[in-house]
Order: sequence, then C-alpha cells, then structure tokens
Amino acid sequence: MDYINLGKTGIKVSRITHGCMELGGMSHLYWEVKDEDMNIAVLKTAWENGITTFDTAESYGDGRSETIVGKALKEVRDRCIIASKVAKDHLLPDDIQKALENSLKCLGTSYLDLYYIHWPNDAIPLEKTVTKLMQLKEQGLIKAIGVSNFSLAQLKEAVKYGEISAYQPEYNLLSRSIEKEIMPFCRENSISVFSYNSLAKGILTGAFHLYGAKLEPRDFRNAKPHFQKANMDIQKKLIVLLEEIAKNHNATISQVATRWTLAQPGMSSTIIGTQNQKHFLENIRAFEVRLSPDEVKKISEVSATVISEMIV
Repeated sequence: MDYINLGKTGIKVSRITHGCMELGGMSHLYWEVKDEDMNIAVLKTAWENGITTFDTAESYGDGRSETIVGKALKEVRDRCIIASKVAKDHLLPDDIQKALENSLKCLGTSYLDLYYIHWPNDAIPLEKTVTKLMQLKEQGLIKAIGVSNFSLAQLKEAVKYGEISAYQPEYNLLSRSIEKEIMPFCRENSISVFSYNSLAKGILTGAFHLYGAKLEPRDFRNAKPHFQKANMDIQKKLIVLLEEIAKNHNATISQVATRWTLAQPGMSSTIIGTQNQKHFLENIRAFEVRLSPDEVKKISEVSATVISEMIV
C-alpha cells in the first residue's frame, strides 16, 4: 500500500480507503445487515493489510456504521484516519455541533481526522457551514474539512470560507464528469480527491456481463440507468477489454477497473466497501496491478466511447 498527503495537512492517507456505508445496513436499498463481529473482522483485516483510512457517515444506518467502525479501530485509533460526514439537513452551525458530537460518541473518539459535508444544501448558506467547520477544526475536534457531491461552483464557494482538504465524488469508468473542470481545480488547490462507487455498483466487476449474475427483483439497482439492458449491451465492449487486460496481469476485472481509477491525475484514494472478507482481499490486490500507460490510455478511450453512447 502507498500513502499520500491529505490536502495541505501533512496527514497521510492510504490510496485505498475502506468504505463503510454497507456496514450500517440500508433497509430501503435492501442491504442485508451482517453480523457485527463479521464486519469488525473485515475492518481489522483492512487495517492489517495496510489500509489506514476509513470512510463512514452519520446517515449510514443512523449511526450503526460509525459504531462498528469505532469498535473495530479502537485499539489503533491513534494510527488510523477516520472520516465521517454531516448530513445535508444538519448544516446549520448548531446542528453541525450536535451531529459531530453524536458521531464522536458513536465512534468512541474525541476527534475526527476528516469531516465532510455529505451533500450540499442550497437552503443553508455555505458560508455559515464552512465557518462553523473551521471553528471545530480550531478547537481540535476535526483535523480537516471535506465536501462531497459538490458542483464546481459550490466547491469554489466553499474554499472562500475555509481550507477544504478533500473532495469526494462518484467516479469510475462509467462516470467521469469531474475530469474536465473539477479534477484540475482540486489539483491546483491541493485538494485530495477520494472517489466513491469505483465499481459502478458492481457493473465493473464483469459479473453481470460475463458471469451470469442477476439482480434480485427488489434490488435498488434495477432502477439505475447503468443496469438497463440497452446500456449493458453498450458497456459490453468495455468489460471485454477489461477482461483481456486482467488476464494479461493475472488479475480480476474489478482490480483493473480500480487500478485505472488510481492512475488518474489528481486521484488520491479510491473508496471500496464490502462486508465480504473474500471480496475485500480481492479488492485490495488492485493496488498490486501495474497497468502500462498504453493500457490506461486504451481503457480511457473505450470508456469515453461507451459513456457517449449510453442512454441516460
């Protein structure tokens, strides 16, 4: 595992971040809530394999995810990086204070290394929100501030009121809208980028195109554009290319897709989450794959073609 600076802070983050959204369970998404001890074991395995950075949020299972993260990492708290997020309905100063206090209680810690605004809220002035976060940083309750799912205009406004160290967008081979303007802005302003949904909700594993995987009728992904038959037919050429390159590296399709993400200029860390120990160990090996510049270029070209052809 390699490590990289978080913005201008000097804090080191692992280039693969363990995403903890699934740990809390999401009944409206029909996610199964796994046994707590099993989830704790996966988090400890992540730490033992060099992952030092863990990403959660107050909204993930209404605090359940934070509680599990806190239990799993309590013995190594001073050596790991924990990021959490404040919900869009809690962005007024008093609400941020309460939300942070609750997150710290769930996590069993006295501070957060990184605290994100989870989603923007146009009804609440961004100046008030960021100013409050800067005060919390000065008090030592958080070490760095991040924003997630912001537009370029919102990101530019946020940096007027405080030091933004991290930006968290959806980014993968089928979602690349940040490349043109947001990624360059982050590079120019020393803002670390943490990508989520790096495997496009499972599309980029190849399971649905090549290995016969089917979604359960109640699975929320059935309503997503990427999983519509017409789009899956278009995606097939990208999946076939990833499979070909994966075979050349004795790797999996998901490992190649993840490694491509890490190869992009300005990408600091990619967030990968799972409750499955086997899948976790497979995912982390993505870092061992070394794609050539020509392979990265070819994947990028085919990806761009697929994106241009898909029906949104």
